[in-house]
Amino acid sequence: MKIPFRTLALFLAISLLPLPGEAQYTAPPEFAGDGGNFRSPLLFEDGTKVSSAEQWQKRREEILSIWTAHLGEWPEVITKPEVEILDTKKREDFTQHEVRFLWTPTEKTTGHLLIPDKARPGQTPAVLTVYYEPETAIGLGKELRDFAYQLTKRGIVTLSIGTTEATEAKTYSLYWPSIENAEVQPLSMLGYAAANAFHVLASRPEVDPERIGITGHSFGGKWSMFASCLYDKFACAAWSDPGIVFDTRPSVNYWEPWYLGYHPKPWRKRGVATEDNPLRGLYPELLREGRDLHELHALMAPRPFLVSGGSEDPPRRWQALHHSIEVNSLLGYSDRVAMHNRAEHGPNPESNEVIYEFFERWLKAPQ
Repeated sequence: MKIPFRTLALFLAISLLPLPGEAQYTAPPEFAGDGGNFRSPLLFEDGTKVSSAEQWQKRREEILSIWTAHLGEWPEVITKPEVEILDTKKREDFTQHEVRFLWTPTEKTTGHLLIPDKARPGQTPAVLTVYYEPETAIGLGKELRDFAYQLTKRGIVTLSIGTTEATEAKTYSLYWPSIENAEVQPLSMLGYAAANAFHVLASRPEVDPERIGITGHSFGGKWSMFASCLYDKFACAAWSDPGIVFDTRPSVNYWEPWYLGYHPKPWRKRGVATEDNPLRGLYPELLREGRDLHELHALMAPRPFLVSGGSEDPPRRWQALHHSIEVNSLLGYSDRVAMHNRAEHGPNPESNEVIYEFFERWLKAPQ
């Protein structure tokens, strides 16, 4: 029997779609090869095209230099942390430590370190989880955001941190050296704090420092994205619906003063820009220059990352991800950029399972 061409084409298109609960490592047909209106990160600032892995390293340095000039220089990362254990308790098949350490040169934070019973010295992968506070991720907060707890149950060491005091004060972020005169954009400073937390995990005797990932949802998605892009010791990352590029959607709010729109107080009224409430700080400058976050995504290559997309990161975000795929292809890698989509902003059991499977794939065995 002869199958009509349209029927065959439809069958092939459907067969290429991801099964429910699977991350997709290639764009769906409607976005295949579509880079949108984003400027290719494979173009040097003078317009020259990157044509080799060696040239990419120079272009990567150029991107990092430009963004660092905009975001501000980090203080020196604390690679040999002093970690206080404040409390220890046994939970199910893991041990939970309450820990305290410096996450800026002058400020300590308290988090929760979870060690599975089956952790093996120097061979256990780890994941840093970031959110508004550290309790949710360990299963003591809003449901379906217990990333640290669930990953620990799968045999992964986790460290959960959050901006508890700043969240209560509705300033949310970190300000260096002070909230009155921040010299580093607050979202980048969160990335710096995550870099210090990386070394808390790397200093643990159970942990393989080459296999440490990072994840977070929403605010934590933005935080984990900036941390992993700007600090290349993170082996992989999963970002849950942060808004991976600039957008005018109210929740993709990089313009807020606690993200990339810092300015001294009094702060502009929270929300989208209006004639009476214009954007301030770095964010409008980035827009004028034509910058977008796909340039930072490219810094991940060839490290794998997953976008767990919801309402803020729908399938059209493949247009931005296309550029990271191109960079990985130039370097000789495939299947390093993944996306999974759901309708709602909040995580659900299926989207969470995709995140856990992603980390098990990329961290459980050396790649």
